[in-house]
Amino acid sequence: MDNEKMKTLKNDYNQIEMSKEQVDKMKKNIENAKKAKVNKNNKHIVFKVSVAAAAAALILIPNISKEAAYAMSHIPVLGKLVEVVTFRDYQYEDDRHKADIEVPELIADQIETESGTEKEVQKNLEKTTKEINTEIQKITDDILTEFKEEIKDKEGYQDVIIKHETIATTDDYFTLKLICYQGAGSGAEWDYFYTIDLKTGNRLALKDLFSNGSDYLTVISENIKEQMKNQMKEDENIVYWVDNEEIPEWNFEKITDETSFYLNSSGNIVICFDEGDVAPMYMGCVEFEIPNDAVSGILKN
Repeated sequence: MDNEKMKTLKNDYNQIEMSKEQVDKMKKNIENAKKAKVNKNNKHIVFKVSVAAAAAALILIPNISKEAAYAMSHIPVLGKLVEVVTFRDYQYEDDRHKADIEVPELIADQIETESGTEKEVQKNLEKTTKEINTEIQKITDDILTEFKEEIKDKEGYQDVIIKHETIATTDDYFTLKLICYQGAGSGAEWDYFYTIDLKTGNRLALKDLFSNGSDYLTVISENIKEQMKNQMKEDENIVYWVDNEEIPEWNFEKITDETSFYLNSSGNIVICFDEGDVAPMYMGCVEFEIPNDAVSGILKN
């Protein structure tokens, strides 16, 4: 991609419809959320809602019992030992703004066994689901609190949506995806992935998949860069911040242990980036499936 096109993209990227104040506040809240995260291997985010609201009541279904949650929700069995319900539901709408927030809750099924190993899995699973539920509730509570504060203004438009879905759940792993969207002139989406190792009951970190001492972060990062370059060669509308001498500070260099990921139905690692992390905002949230042959030599047996 030539430098002129890159400069144009950078200008377009900087000229998003949200004000500089809104963007700065959003970035500040993202950093605060990272510092307050429950588990060091997973990040969460609080995004700033800058909107106005006409006088209207916020429809809010507060904390309810698990029995009521079961009664209200369709409860699929998402993987052995784990189920999910929509535990709380926040709704608000008028002619200028809308909040549609679903709060999922994970429930650890009881294991009917005397096996010491499975009892340990059960104990770990209960602890893990509790931690994930606490993190998700913190995200949604912060969003709702800020929404209620900001709608006291008398100008602006805003959409805030939080949904969830399960992805690539197998007998060995369970993954919940939390989808957060904010629209204020322009829109932005952030996704969170919560993966549980059902063999141990523990939350899965990227390092857990690799042999001790292996440089898996570099191996994965180099594969992602290769995929980025190949995609840009094949489609001129695809743009990533990689190997550009004109704007080197934007270039993607390397993932970290906090970078979001999940395991797909083929058992391959999928690395996930939020909007604007490694590409212009118009590219949305992007994912890279890491082929098994790229990491097979360093995976744990």
